[in-house]
Amino acid sequence: MKLEELTQYLDELLQAAKFRDYCPNGLQVEGHGEVRRIVAGVTASQKLLDLAVDRGAQAILVHHGFFWKGEDGRVTGIRRKRLATLLRNDISLLAYHLPLDAHAELGNNARLAALCGWLPDGRFGEQDIGWFGHLPDAAPLGQIAGNLGRVLGREPLVIGEAQQSVKRIAWCSGGAQGYFEQAIALGVDLYVSGEISEQTVHLAEESGVAYIAAGHHATERYGVQALAGHLAGRFGLDCEFIDLDNPV
Repeated sequence: MKLEELTQYLDELLQAAKFRDYCPNGLQVEGHGEVRRIVAGVTASQKLLDLAVDRGAQAILVHHGFFWKGEDGRVTGIRRKRLATLLRNDISLLAYHLPLDAHAELGNNARLAALCGWLPDGRFGEQDIGWFGHLPDAAPLGQIAGNLGRVLGREPLVIGEAQQSVKRIAWCSGGAQGYFEQAIALGVDLYVSGEISEQTVHLAEESGVAYIAAGHHATERYGVQALAGHLAGRFGLDCEFIDLDNPV
């Protein structure tokens, strides 16, 4: 498949142009003009880049790419090594941040809900990134946390009483603890995100709304994995998702 065609397809599928983001979405580093093999992962770390070289990939597809706002733009040190790996091996880097959080079917929040059995009712937060909904039946917080831990393969951090009942839920993958007050205003019983801040504990205790921090990486594995599977099924590309575990 032509790199230009792949980029155009992904940009349109994920509606990349409509998002105000902290990084450029889409093709971040241009490599070979033909793409047969794609390595997908959560973050464009050096380890993922090296594995893509080993796999003979022409493109890498990630959620967390390069060129974040506020970063030092000089190409030195770690940044130089990463870019050199891509350019030396003629490998393209495609990255979709907020567009991949938000997509209604392939996005991180959509996939997390599907895996956990949460039923979406609507969106909230910046550019409608956050989701809210309900459970099929009310359940104790401890049961929900246990199921989430089994799905993600890691024990989440839970703020709240294990026996408190949960029916209405809001969630946003990654570092979305800043949406907690908006979730509280929706009248939910529980908010789930990837990360947690010190003040989050006090908000949970004083509002009575439970909070689960399930891991930034852990909650954002499924969007890019689903997207890679979609590309393989639609275009017959060789797409391999590589999960490089991250405790955060």
